[in-house]
Amino acid sequence: MPIYAKAIPLILAGVLLNAFAQIAMKKAVGAAGMEWQFFALLRLFLHPWMLVCLACYAVSVVVWAGAVKLVPTNFAFPFMALAFVFVALMARAILGEAIPPMRWLALAVIVVGVCLQAFSGGAGGSRDAKEVQRTANNDPR
Repeated sequence: MPIYAKAIPLILAGVLLNAFAQIAMKKAVGAAGMEWQFFALLRLFLHPWMLVCLACYAVSVVVWAGAVKLVPTNFAFPFMALAFVFVALMARAILGEAIPPMRWLALAVIVVGVCLQAFSGGAGGSRDAKEVQRTANNDPR
């Protein structure tokens, strides 16, 4: 399996975890409130939804690190734009938020842009592929 194909599930998992963290944060703030006082912030940070949020962020960092070990950052990072799409879809499904027509169009443009960059291949052709393979194998050359 090509390195890029191995990295894409990790990249998407990282983006999905990051997106779900946003939803969990919104639920935590809605349930516990948001005040700039010590005990109110402590109550917020100990709320179960905020703990889910922080756990998702933590796991997403580990998953993302695994992805960028395999592929160049300039290939992986544009996938983060999909977080806009995933957050919107999750907010609609989980929180019941509306998505106006113009935002649907904007989300479609984001998906097209990410697909274009994903299918563009390595920036440096075969040299880039060799660099990716060396990086994946921990070869410091």
